Amino acid sequence: MIDADRINEVLQTLSKNKLRTILTAFGVFWGIFMLIIMLGSGQGLQNGVTRSFGGSATNAVYLWTQQTTIPYKGLPRGRNFNFLEDDIQAIKDNVPELDILAPSAQLGGYRGENNVSRGIKTGPFVVRGDFPENRFIQIFKMTSGRYLNDLDIKEKRKVCVIAQRVLEVLFNKNENPLGAYIQVNGTYFKVIGTITSEKSGDDAEEKMQTIYIPFTTFQQAFNWGGKIGWFSLTAKPQYEASLVEEKIKKLLSQRHKISPHDPYAIGSWNSQKEFGKIQGLFVGISLLVWVVGIGTLMAGVIGVSNIMLIIVKERTREIGIRRALGASPASIMLQIITESVLLTSLAGYFGLIAGVFLLEGINIAIAGEDTGMFYQPGVQLVVVLKALGILIFCGALAGIIPARKAIAISTVDALRYE
Repeated sequence: MIDADRINEVLQTLSKNKLRTILTAFGVFWGIFMLIIMLGSGQGLQNGVTRSFGGSATNAVYLWTQQTTIPYKGLPRGRNFNFLEDDIQAIKDNVPELDILAPSAQLGGYRGENNVSRGIKTGPFVVRGDFPENRFIQIFKMTSGRYLNDLDIKEKRKVCVIAQRVLEVLFNKNENPLGAYIQVNGTYFKVIGTITSEKSGDDAEEKMQTIYIPFTTFQQAFNWGGKIGWFSLTAKPQYEASLVEEKIKKLLSQRHKISPHDPYAIGSWNSQKEFGKIQGLFVGISLLVWVVGIGTLMAGVIGVSNIMLIIVKERTREIGIRRALGASPASIMLQIITESVLLTSLAGYFGLIAGVFLLEGINIAIAGEDTGMFYQPGVQLVVVLKALGILIFCGALAGIIPARKAIAISTVDALRYE
């Protein structure tokens, strides 16, 4: 039974050679410290990558047109084509697995920028025509006002929603933008809302410089006709996004006379597929961190085991006297294992605390900074509990061999030992 007297005895034994005890404990301290740092850093990297997906649905698919690469039905290769407004209803009618469909268009093409002005203030911003459904795919935070709605689409209202950077350039600090007008290519639009992106990195920078107007208004104001720039869509929860992607690609290929074997005519990006790859990558990284970390910890534990063997040898006569006075083998084993567990637990506890404090210090140091793919490193409570469990197990394991050696010594030989 482990009680206060036994623990006090263990501490007195370990304190007889302080330098040896400290150096041995440092191996365990360093092992658990490095395990926590590696796990926390891996979590920070995962948080950063996941954060980059934070501004869009993780099961979204984006489709756009490219040049054809295979001749088909008398039409040459290298042909350009556009998605059309009629494609919207065709997709909704033929792809029941579809959840959200959000057609979009943009002035100047991909990353196109246009001069936008308000009074004497001007700036180059991205101007997009969108449907209200876009809000559920390109996720962002409304900071004031509202987003586009169905009435805006139906009545072709000249309204717009502006992102944070547009607000900063065209309006004075603390000025209320709602109800004000901005001019885009000679056409005035009333500001009905402001947004900020939840993404990070280059994509967030683009979103922060975007102006959203109703798609139908965009078509009319900028002579877009029935063309559509690209489709953003999501699948229903019970279906894979890849299934919807393939069905829509096949349907659009038929409607626009594209060879079913042409892999490049319709470009696409499947965020669910990419997100799955990234999650799989981080599972592998986490596994590697645990393997390396536990290996480092085991190196420290082996040191503890070796020191316990030395301690057992030094206390051979003491063990013999205890056995002669009636101490059971189990009590001897418990004494040695207790010393091992206490040494590893104390060293590991301080290593764990040091690791957590360092991660918190890093968090404080980078707070508010754009660190890209590294965000809020740290470890969850369940990870800490796992590490403690592994530590206690390793401590007990380190004491088993010395403990068995201790009880293997005969009482007579132990009493004769000098």
